Amino acid sequence: MASHRRPKPAGRTRASILTAAAATAMALSSQAGAHADPAPTLDQVKSQVDALNAQAETASQQLDGAQEKQADLTKQVGQLQDQVARQQDQVTNLQGGLAEVAANQYASGGISPTVQLMLSASPDTFLTQAGSVSQMNSTQSETLKDLQQQQQKLDQDKADAQSKLADLAATTQTLQAAKTDVQAKLAKAQDLLNSLTEQQRQQMAAAEAKAAADSAAKASAAAQAAGGQAASRGATRTDLTSTAGANPQAAAAVAAAESKLGAPYVYGATGPGSFDCSGLTQWAYAQAGVSLPRTSQEQEAYGTNLGTNLANAQIGDLIIFYGGDHVGIYVGGGNVIHAPHTGSVVRYEAASNMPITAIVRP
Repeated sequence: MASHRRPKPAGRTRASILTAAAATAMALSSQAGAHADPAPTLDQVKSQVDALNAQAETASQQLDGAQEKQADLTKQVGQLQDQVARQQDQVTNLQGGLAEVAANQYASGGISPTVQLMLSASPDTFLTQAGSVSQMNSTQSETLKDLQQQQQKLDQDKADAQSKLADLAATTQTLQAAKTDVQAKLAKAQDLLNSLTEQQRQQMAAAEAKAAADSAAKASAAAQAAGGQAASRGATRTDLTSTAGANPQAAAAVAAAESKLGAPYVYGATGPGSFDCSGLTQWAYAQAGVSLPRTSQEQEAYGTNLGTNLANAQIGDLIIFYGGDHVGIYVGGGNVIHAPHTGSVVRYEAASNMPITAIVRP
């Protein structure tokens, strides 16, 4: 007997065809997308991450400046508020004294025109009219003049406090915007790094370590050539001791910075465990008894500007880079010690690796 097969349901056949077609379309689309938008190379990712780190460094310096201004304004507002409170007490005491005079005069038969004016809302009103009041004596006159001065000072202090509070609010807003900007750029850089394979990440880390080691070796060789002695503290720590001829404060600042070789870069950090670029220079000079301002831009304006010729640099000078957005300390031999960027550590580097904006002697 002939066998009979039941035909497949039309709906199932159609579904199978549509599923196969969709899968084919997705595969073609995926191939087309891969062809149109190839994954970035390691060099391209590194270039983008470096650019983002540089932008984050700029934003970080803006953040540092905003934080410093916020702290200063907070202190000023507190002082003004204390001053307003003291001034208000003085005005209240003077007004209380005048009220006592009024009470005494009322008890003895009524308040004189002089005292009525003295108790007016505006001390200025009294002083402009008091000349026509014969009952005014010298003591009352001095009391009113004192009240007028104290009231004017109180009004000015209140206005100053309000102005400072408004400035503080604006600075706080700027601070938050700068912080958001830094975090966004760092997050984008991290996303790029996360897009790399494990092998690529290891290659990038190795390249970073090699760059640091090469810079340290060059700095050490320069120190030895200059007659100094370089003492090795392991693969990542090298001391430069060729500070002969440097002034004691500069030598002390260099030594302090060198003691932090290998410390991680953290934006906004001022030590002693981690640093951003200007945080390192500020901390190092503080150990030498010199108070540098907080940001690289402020540090650029702090001392004597020697131009951009590295031949003019002496050990301990501040080297300003990237238009004022980065700073390191000159250690001789054409090298600086600095905190480069997120993901890196305090290290030596050839100053010529970065565009020099200014050489500053604190």
